[in-house]
Amino acid sequence: MSPRPEDTATLLVSCPDRRGLVAALAQLLYGHGANILDADQHSDASVGQFFQRIRFDLSEMHTDRGTLERAIAEVAERFAMEWSLSYGSRRKRMAIFVSRYDHCLHDLLWRHRAGELDCDLPLVVSNHRDLAGTVEQLGHHLHVFAITPETKREQEEAQLALLAEHSVDVIVLARYMQVLSAEFVARYPNRIINIHHSFLPAFVGGKPYHQAHERGVKLIGATAHYATADLDEGPILEQAVVRASHRDSVEDLVRKGRDVERVALAAAVRAHLEDRVIVHGRRTVVFD
Repeated sequence: MSPRPEDTATLLVSCPDRRGLVAALAQLLYGHGANILDADQHSDASVGQFFQRIRFDLSEMHTDRGTLERAIAEVAERFAMEWSLSYGSRRKRMAIFVSRYDHCLHDLLWRHRAGELDCDLPLVVSNHRDLAGTVEQLGHHLHVFAITPETKREQEEAQLALLAEHSVDVIVLARYMQVLSAEFVARYPNRIINIHHSFLPAFVGGKPYHQAHERGVKLIGATAHYATADLDEGPILEQAVVRASHRDSVEDLVRKGRDVERVALAAAVRAHLEDRVIVHGRRTVVFD
């Protein structure tokens, strides 16, 4: 019988690769009465780094969570591990930021309603009122922060206060056509997911479909990545592509691009919510 989701936890670890890592973690969990449900690992020989994701059952554990966490911390110190532990009993809380393009917003809201995205969705935020009716029809309220160069800092502070009030864990930029300040991004490191409408690192910045049309590319794509202070340079979570041809106009590329934007963004959000991502420098390890 499968355990209830609230009786599970997921451990993510990253450390210099060496012998004994898998055994040390397995023995630790076994010693506390936890039952490993699945484990996936990756060793990157080019940088000598080890990555692992372990999902385990807590229901028959004979110690408390605090004791378990202290034991993990001790092993982590011995092996110079970076680690995070999340519990299935606490659903992540997600906010969606959007401007005027509604295709990614629609997709995320429908997937959330269908149960594909395991999270709470307390906030939808925009810098325009255009999508208020759409958001309300789907059962949410749109919080609008009109932003100008003069009000940007003040409005970002108000947004951050709202996010803190609602205990938001992850922010999804669903074609939010504003560049977040470095100060804003620093408050949510590796917890802001952006969708860029090109196959990065090609065609960064604005109007990538116009750039793709000018170059006559035969594939166009979309890239979901974590936002950083450097525009369109964050660690990549997911990419998707579709074929293009010389017959395609810019409008055709935009239309095709909307489909891959939705697919890439949804896959990236799901991976983050399911604790399948480890960030290492400018790269990510995304477990299946």
